[in-house]
Amino acid sequence: EALKEAVGHFDYVLKGSSSFPMTYRLLLEAVAGKPEQALIQRLTLRSLKRARYSDELDIHFGLASKYYCHFTSPIRRYPDLCIHRIISNFLENRLTEEKTNALRDGLHEVADHCSQTERRADDCEKEAVKYKMTEYMLSRIGEQYDGFISSVTSWGFYVELPNMVEGMVSLKTLDDNYIFNENELSLTGERKHIKYSIGDKVKIKVVRADVQTRTVDFELV
Repeated sequence: EALKEAVGHFDYVLKGSSSFPMTYRLLLEAVAGKPEQALIQRLTLRSLKRARYSDELDIHFGLASKYYCHFTSPIRRYPDLCIHRIISNFLENRLTEEKTNALRDGLHEVADHCSQTERRADDCEKEAVKYKMTEYMLSRIGEQYDGFISSVTSWGFYVELPNMVEGMVSLKTLDDNYIFNENELSLTGERKHIKYSIGDKVKIKVVRADVQTRTVDFELV
């Protein structure tokens, strides 16, 4: 019910705002301080496209800013170094026509390369985190936890624990035949009519952890 209320806010905002990026901010404001806040924030992030570097002047969707250029100081990434060099050349009047033409010819390739390598680094980091989380849960087989449903599929649903570990409850472990509703992202039992949806709180037991596949399996308690 809390999730439906939040989605209702989102639908209202979409109809009432001409600035699409602003709808996300209004949605997050609508659920601020509510029990479902963390879940809505996570789902909102999942709905956004992955960031990429570009040589073209474009808006920043999250900030809803028309003009945007990002870099860090001290320098942490090669794209930061590129921006530092360009701005330094501009401020010191060293951005000649020859340098400007060279930037126009080469920056697109640099931006694409940086986007690809950063995504590889992000994917590697995620896999490492999954590995360590699975390794952590190996010593907790049989323990029980309270969590919430973070994702629903046709083969089961995923539960996230307070320690950020996510595991799956397979339909094979449930005592009913469950029907998957793709539009609602929910599972409903044919006989007992028990329904599981994103955001529902559940109690689980850890039954398996496999560091090779980086997966953790739960069963409902």
